[in-house]
Amino acid sequence: MIRGRLTNSNNDVQENVFWITMTDLLLGLAVIFIVLFVLAMTGFTQAKLQEQQLKSEVAKDLAQELNAKNINAQIDLSTGAVKLSDLQLFELGSYQLSEDGKAFLNKFVPIYLNAVYSNPKIADKVVNIVIQGHTDSQSFAGVSSKDLQFVKNMELSTQRANEVAKYIFYTPYNKAYSAKLHKMLIVEGKSFSQPVIVNGKEDYNKSRRVELQLVVKNSNLQDFMGIVK
Repeated sequence: MIRGRLTNSNNDVQENVFWITMTDLLLGLAVIFIVLFVLAMTGFTQAKLQEQQLKSEVAKDLAQELNAKNINAQIDLSTGAVKLSDLQLFELGSYQLSEDGKAFLNKFVPIYLNAVYSNPKIADKVVNIVIQGHTDSQSFAGVSSKDLQFVKNMELSTQRANEVAKYIFYTPYNKAYSAKLHKMLIVEGKSFSQPVIVNGKEDYNKSRRVELQLVVKNSNLQDFMGIVK
């Protein structure tokens, strides 16, 4: 009887030691995963900040050049996005460039592309130049369905973005950038999906616009995404 009790006692001790060891191991692994996650998120945040800084540098250079030549364009200095009013480029309700619109692009495009491609800090990091067309949410005459309104505005916004993209190649820009443009230029139509809100209401005039946005490659961000995968 005593020998049997000793055997059971030894088994209990061994089982307790096993579970204590497993608990310590799992706790250690959890701590390691938490530390790696924090380090990864810190790296991700830093990479995004570097990307934003690159875009901001281009935006500041572009703003200085445009101001020096009295060319009016709204530039977001934090994201590098350039917003052009539809009335700068088109007749109301039309997707075809007006003569004033062509004259504006003839001045604007060479300065914009030079600001992007002549900056050694960002020139090799630009992946795409995205030209987005945007409309307001006002109704087309005779179209009652909201879905059809969206589709009609999608067509108009895409056509406008496409007209700007096409005309870029007719402007007196530095032709050394042609090969890059052929690979990088993207056209998008956003319809009224991203209206400009002022004081809680859609600003129809500001919502109708064409935006130029930079997509920038960040090696640190790519390294982070590779780790995540």
